[in-house]
Amino acid sequence: MSELIVSVSGIRGIVGAGLTPGAALRFAQALGTSAGGGAMVLSRDSRPSGDMLRHAVLAGLLSAGCDVHDLGIAPTPTVGLAVRRLNAAGGVQISASHNPSPWNGLKLFGPDGAVLPPESGLAIKRLYDSQDFHLAAWNGLGKLGECADAATWHQRRVLELIDVGLIRSRGFRVLLDANAGAGGPLGASLLQALLAETVILGAATDGAFLHPPEPLAENLVDVLPKVREVGADIGFVLDPDADRLALLDETGRYIGEELTLALAVFARLRKERGPIVINMSTSRVSEDLAKQFGIVCHRSAVGEANVVAKMREVGALIGGEGNGGVIDPRVGWVRDPFRGIGLILELLAELEQPLSAVVAGLPTYCIVKEKFEADRSKLAAAAERVEKKYPEARVNRVDGLRLDWDDRWVHLRSSNTEPVVRAIAEAPTREAAEALCREVGALMT
Repeated sequence: MSELIVSVSGIRGIVGAGLTPGAALRFAQALGTSAGGGAMVLSRDSRPSGDMLRHAVLAGLLSAGCDVHDLGIAPTPTVGLAVRRLNAAGGVQISASHNPSPWNGLKLFGPDGAVLPPESGLAIKRLYDSQDFHLAAWNGLGKLGECADAATWHQRRVLELIDVGLIRSRGFRVLLDANAGAGGPLGASLLQALLAETVILGAATDGAFLHPPEPLAENLVDVLPKVREVGADIGFVLDPDADRLALLDETGRYIGEELTLALAVFARLRKERGPIVINMSTSRVSEDLAKQFGIVCHRSAVGEANVVAKMREVGALIGGEGNGGVIDPRVGWVRDPFRGIGLILELLAELEQPLSAVVAGLPTYCIVKEKFEADRSKLAAAAERVEKKYPEARVNRVDGLRLDWDDRWVHLRSSNTEPVVRAIAEAPTREAAEALCREVGALMT
């Protein structure tokens, strides 16, 4: 595939095809031009192609007159925190998140440490297309410096917001699957600070993934039994750039990513009340928890930038996405698995229950996610056919098409990160959710 995907999540492509050094250079020039030559934070995940792209991005930013604070290999949420801490004009994370090894991309951040909102991203895209870049003279080029403290800042902030003494007193034993991604060092350091005895899989940040990078059950077949083998109380699984968190309970059962956010919401609402924000494709478990605590749950379009915009609009206490992304404004405006780890360990310590028991006490639904190789330009026509099939459903068109019933829902939309159309359904049983996805899929052609 030679297409370069541009979305609210940034840009992605297959290295050497859609994503080339020239494309990375021009996007960096566009970002640097847009920022008026202000200071930038730069980081990358562990993919080997990141080193090549780093040089292209550096050339683009330095040529636009931007001083660059280079974090090296670091988690995506650490970049957002560093942008604010260093008072930078923005930042770049070189990553393709959960995509396979041939992929890479650029995720762009604004001065608030959040992923660029759609309107700012479009402005960067226009500059990229026009190539109307600011090119600094020889004596106005930016300077490159290293920043070795960002992970320490990040860990310190997470620890400030949890009961460290309580967690330490429980003496947790943890399995951490870093999968050779960017999150291993910070994850290990954080768990060490919490006195958790930790077994780490894929600790090296070399991008040699031990299994497919997306933290789904089917990709973790060899990881699941290791939880029981090592006697862990819980398993944490990170994606390559460490902005997603999947959970495994003490029996080695895949709890997944959807309940990561729900458990974090539960932990947060036990301490303080306030609105929450989730996206259109996120499980209704968090929405049910909000009702139990008597607070409002808002839904946004899919995409981290959209969730953050809604969180700011309503003054949300916490928010995120059902892909294991927890966003706590007190740490930053980026999906943060390390904040998730802290909240969930604190919750288990307070309740003095194993993870399986805590999960059993949550509302129960089954969510099914399907991808369809379909022409995205024909999504509107397909959505119209779906809507006509279910005239009794409540309709929401904020992002694609979402249909709601009292006990189930289905969401149909184009992916922001892959050339596919997604159908996501949730219902009381897997059979019912799968049936909804099948019916929607049949109407896609």
